[in-house]
Amino acid sequence: MTVATQSFKSRPIDRVHRGIPTSDGAGVKLTRMLGHQGLMQLDPFLMLDYFSSDNANDYIAGFPEHPHRGFETVTIMIEGKMRHGDNKGHSGVIEDGGLQWMTAGRGIVHSEIPEQTDGRMWGFQLWVNLPSELKMTDPGYQEFSRDEIPVDQRDGASLRVLAGSLSNGIQGPARSAAIDPLLLDITLDAGASLTEAIPADLNAFIAVYRGQVDAGGTTVTTPALAVLGTGDQLDLKAGPEGASLLLVAGKPIGEPVARYGPFVMNTQAELQQAVVDFQAGRF
Repeated sequence: MTVATQSFKSRPIDRVHRGIPTSDGAGVKLTRMLGHQGLMQLDPFLMLDYFSSDNANDYIAGFPEHPHRGFETVTIMIEGKMRHGDNKGHSGVIEDGGLQWMTAGRGIVHSEIPEQTDGRMWGFQLWVNLPSELKMTDPGYQEFSRDEIPVDQRDGASLRVLAGSLSNGIQGPARSAAIDPLLLDITLDAGASLTEAIPADLNAFIAVYRGQVDAGGTTVTTPALAVLGTGDQLDLKAGPEGASLLLVAGKPIGEPVARYGPFVMNTQAELQQAVVDFQAGRF
């Protein structure tokens, strides 16, 4: 009798995007890596902004009070300090290595203001969609320091598990209101390799923010977002200076997406209602 062995298919790089330089909030300079005309979304992910500057003029004004409805925002701080406050009573400061996960749900008004006047401000903000039945859920807020995020140390690799579970069962602390995404912050030593299972039914991308990595013969240099093709395993090899990157993966929701600024719903009528509700003070 023969015993069947499971074979794994490595996910190739499907396409690479360098992002679009832009500004948001009160003039914060950033690179929009997902959510631009070249790559509007990768269901269930709507946007990824990357910011990195040691010039306070690029970030000091921050993101004053603004509304959201219909999705979740995830802020990943590599270096720097950012203060969050919202009209539901949540507040806190995320620092180096920290994570903030906010569920806007039916409506929230919040601000994100740097807690520093010099030094480097470096990190990401990711927008995660909500399915129609949860777009009007209660708002929520989660915050985790570097010490609260588990780390899987492998040969030449360090995997910080922000959300979801690794193939060895290590689980991150953050929870989405709707989906069960995998969100990893990976650091590779020079020339180090990493293999990790990524279920085939998840859309996935990597965002390289230091050094360079090779996946399936394609080299990705910082800063860039690379969409992963079909397969069930991620195989990476770092360049001569090592690499740092985010791995983001999630199961598609498969619903229509209607967007207007800080609101993400399923229909234009729902967007119009969001504007009316916000203007009427119902957030």
